[in-house]
Amino acid sequence: MKRLTGKVALITGAAQGMGAAHARMFIAEDARVILTDVNETAGRALARELGPNAVFYKHDVTQSADWKAVLKEGEAKFGHVNVLVNNAGILGPNASTAELTEKDFVEVCTANQTSVFLAMQAVLPSMLVRKQGSIVNVSSIGGVVAISGAPSVAYIGSNFAVRGMTKQVAIEYGKKNIRVNSIHPGFIRTPTTEGPAGPTAVPLGRLAEPSEVSQLAVFLASDESSFITGMEHVIDGGMTAA
Repeated sequence: MKRLTGKVALITGAAQGMGAAHARMFIAEDARVILTDVNETAGRALARELGPNAVFYKHDVTQSADWKAVLKEGEAKFGHVNVLVNNAGILGPNASTAELTEKDFVEVCTANQTSVFLAMQAVLPSMLVRKQGSIVNVSSIGGVVAISGAPSVAYIGSNFAVRGMTKQVAIEYGKKNIRVNSIHPGFIRTPTTEGPAGPTAVPLGRLAEPSEVSQLAVFLASDESSFITGMEHVIDGGMTAA
């Protein structure tokens, strides 16, 4: 039996980058995977690549109606969701606090924070039915420390919020055998996070591969982490060690 045999996982932002890496590794570990993203072309192509244990739905994670529709269809196909990986999120504009518009602030916080609330609220009924579940909220090292040169206060604030929400929901539902943890990656080799300054800022001297984050996500989704909840898991090559 593989590490995720019997698990039904929903992964947001799954069409490319870290989300696609998570999906590939979850499938390799025998999970059935519901992939969601706004990028329908890439998402459907990935689902075809992954085979019959994967299905894709176009999904705006900021809309509660979309969550209801995706869960209804996905659970009709694979059964109750017992793993959620909240991977979708945005960087938003690069702007100082004095220059950031209210519209942009709200947009970033909605995409990065409100979406995680909607996601957890949506999947909890399925997990409560099974009396078992693991929620993995993918945040950023910007949810652990402030970062010079970060896109904006909205990006940092929304990622800190995800960390706090993770802890609160872990406390609320621990006795129901539902675990909630957050992952805080540093510089990862993806289209949205790769940059020329990355390797020089990392003590290990390189960018992480998306699959290295996926290994942590698989661990937190699996029963191997059965006594781990409410914790932030930093995977940054030592960036926040100092």
